[in-house]
Amino acid sequence: MNVLVLQLKRIGDLVLTTPMLAALERAGANITLVADAPCASLLPAISGLTESLAFSRKGGNSAVWKRIRKGGWDVCLDLTGSDRSALMAWLSRAPRRITFQWVRKRMLRRLAYHEFVDSPVRLAHTCDHYLDLLRPLGLGNSGDEPSPRLSVPNTASDGARAILTSNGVAGDFVLIHPGTARPEKYWLPERWSEVVAAIRPRADVLITSGPDAFETAHVSQIKGAAVVHPPDLLTLAALVEQASVVASCDTAVVHLAAAFQKPQVALFGPTNPFHWRPRHERAVVISAADPQQPLTQFLPKMKGAPTERIPAQSVIASIERLLPRRPPASVSGDNS
Repeated sequence: MNVLVLQLKRIGDLVLTTPMLAALERAGANITLVADAPCASLLPAISGLTESLAFSRKGGNSAVWKRIRKGGWDVCLDLTGSDRSALMAWLSRAPRRITFQWVRKRMLRRLAYHEFVDSPVRLAHTCDHYLDLLRPLGLGNSGDEPSPRLSVPNTASDGARAILTSNGVAGDFVLIHPGTARPEKYWLPERWSEVVAAIRPRADVLITSGPDAFETAHVSQIKGAAVVHPPDLLTLAALVEQASVVASCDTAVVHLAAAFQKPQVALFGPTNPFHWRPRHERAVVISAADPQQPLTQFLPKMKGAPTERIPAQSVIASIERLLPRRPPASVSGDNS
């Protein structure tokens, strides 16, 4: 079975698509994935792909359109539901073109598809929502809570180690990623500075930042730790994989850490963590709506709150619990 998968959303959505891709791989499918161009550097970390294409919203996609028109797929799965992805689905000429039920409400878009899957996103974790699209193929969620998975190539891991070495990091370290795509999700830089000061006696701290001007300015206000600007998503993923603990706001790094099952602390402000939270056992979720202790129950209608309501001590205590315990220092001397 040859399958075309259209996922033209953000980085986090791409990472949370990996359980669905893994289910297709287990079924023996040959998978072609079309992803948004800003995510392209992460594609080598997604296993099981026969082919991958990066689509840029800025243009220059003649090779992508040519490949889609060439076709050769038995099934097209559109996780995006946009005008662009509908056109891709139609041009693919796949005998089965499948998307979500909500797309059916868009008169022109719905003409591109044969089958529509009812999966209300407000009632599901995003991983489960994407897996629902496999139901017409007799695949999908097995009943477990699927988690994303990535596999970083050795070259990216080597690059990450070089960055750590150049910043004097040789042992346990906490990776902090304060940036996010939405300004209202940011935490206060002085709170991150408190976290750094509290953690430094036990582990090194490395702050990662993207190139966005607002993010760079925000990170510059955090005191006490080295700041690195990974050259691409793949290197950032490799740094996340090598960290002892990852702490971040609600952003793509939450999903990168979940993909490696890393001990992590995820700060959620206005966003409901029900849909986006990491679900492995070493993940701690702190919501501004109830910021004094980690969340243990997640519901579809949970309310958010300004991220600044989260106190530094809640984050510090969570990181300290996740850090590896160091063996007690040996005592030298003559015991005779």
